[in-house]
Parts: sequence; structure tokens; C-alpha cells
Amino acid sequence: MPSPSHAAGLLLIAGPTLAAEGSTFDATGSVIQMLLGLGLVIGLLYASLHILRRIGGGNTQGASLLRVRGAAAVGPRERVVLVEVAGTILVLGVAPGRVNALHTLNAADLPASPDGGPTLSGGKDFQTWLKQTLERRTQ
Repeated sequence: MPSPSHAAGLLLIAGPTLAAEGSTFDATGSVIQMLLGLGLVIGLLYASLHILRRIGGGNTQGASLLRVRGAAAVGPRERVVLVEVAGTILVLGVAPGRVNALHTLNAADLPASPDGGPTLSGGKDFQTWLKQTLERRTQ
């Protein structure tokens, strides 16, 4: 059974030969042929995008392995980010086009907020903690 793409391909091939036989230029046929070809290409792009989403959308385990615990801006385009990976906290320096590992520590080493959770909301508590940690590291 011929598929719609085969039929569209036959129309694309047969269009110029039909116009050449009449020895007059058929503008309507050329426009229809162009629109069918454009529709075919857009349809193939849409179908491949749909297939890629279905294949790649099922991998949600990778997202649960990494968790951003906090961030603080240290410059106009630079940030210090805490990322938790399997019980280990990575302190990363992030700049445009560059990521540097600054320090690693255990998740149990993080200070706790009054409600029991870590104080890594990106506010003053995280900035104070980071400053104190860096001062202890340099001493």
C-alpha cells in the first residue's frame, strides 16, 4: 500500500513533466506542487519531533540524581551554585562558558535553618555561610 509520502513524491516528480507537455507555463500547478512539498517537509519535521519527544521524555531518573540546593551571584554574570549529587554537595563556580568545582562536602555538613531544612534559598543565610566557609578554608 503506497504511503502519503510516496504519493507526494509522485506529485513532485510528475508536476514539471505535465507542465512541459502543454508548452505553457502553469503557475497554479507550480504553486500547488510547492505547497504540497512544503506541507510534506513540515509534516516530516513534526512527526520526527513527536517521535523524539516520546523517546526522550521517558528518562526522568537523571533529573532526580541532581538537585540544585542554592545559588548566589558573585558578579554580574558569575554565580556560586551548590549541587547535590548522591549525598555529596558540589560547590561550583559558574561563569559564561565555564564551570569550576570549588569545593566538595557532605550533605550533613550544611547548616540547618530553624525549621530543620538547609538554609540555601539564595538569600543572606547562604551568602553568610559561603563567606564563613571560604574564610575557614583560607586560614
